[in-house]
Amino acid sequence: MAKTIITISRQFGGMGRPIARRLSEILEIEYLDRDIVEATSRRMGLPVSIISEEEENSPSRLFKGAYPLGVGIPSIKDEIFEVQKQIILDFAAKGPCIIVGRCADHILKDEPGLLSVYIYASFEKRMQNCIEVLGMDEKTARRMIREVDAARENYHRLYIPGYNSPFYRRDICLDSGAFGVEGCANLLAEIVRNRKKYG
Repeated sequence: MAKTIITISRQFGGMGRPIARRLSEILEIEYLDRDIVEATSRRMGLPVSIISEEEENSPSRLFKGAYPLGVGIPSIKDEIFEVQKQIILDFAAKGPCIIVGRCADHILKDEPGLLSVYIYASFEKRMQNCIEVLGMDEKTARRMIREVDAARENYHRLYIPGYNSPFYRRDICLDSGAFGVEGCANLLAEIVRNRKKYG
């Protein structure tokens, strides 16, 4: 039987990261999220702050001032993507795992046992999460939802051929506003268990 690999993509404020963390506890398997940034930083010899800034922002701004036309230099964004791609492949090769974001569902699309999940919620619920859970003020929450969602969409369109919506080629889409963190994690765990049983 193929090992279970779960990828979780998410809207900003949709609680995708806490869901992934809770699911990893329930299934007792590892999950990878910010670890990818830290591993990328080590492999590339760049500060974590630059990796975080560049990985899901478009276009890359790191060398824009020195190289406004981008002629003759590789895109730092492309370099980061390739390094993160290898980190994701290496991690998935070790065994059952959960990977958050960074086009992992596309990178691992040929992996047997892959379960691609998308977590979303209404704008109102995401605003509530940003303010009550993440501690943002209302203005910051609105700006972050708008900017991070747009950056993630641009990132997916850049690296996934044929990508046309957040629901593109997802196995499961869950409304975290309807089920909550615990509910989503339990639903996904049950799906994984049943798939192992009947798959």
